[in-house]
Amino acid sequence: MSDTLSKVTEVFIDVFDDDEIELELETTAEDVDAWDSLMHVTLMLNIEKAFGVRFASSEVAGLKNIGELVGLIEAKTAVAS
Repeated sequence: MSDTLSKVTEVFIDVFDDDEIELELETTAEDVDAWDSLMHVTLMLNIEKAFGVRFASSEVAGLKNIGELVGLIEAKTAVAS
């Protein structure tokens, strides 16, 4: 999980152009400045590209924190392997 979290953090740093971002599994959108609905779409597209996965809108809508996002990515990449 830590490798996935590290890669997700890299995507966040790139999308938000902020080298100071440090994500934890409990991090939510409320914890990251500028993480609004528009940035959320950009973020999800960049995460899909970085991991080579696709998310259904219903999957993304149900995510409560970074830990759930990491779990979803790992579940999708495990299926693809």
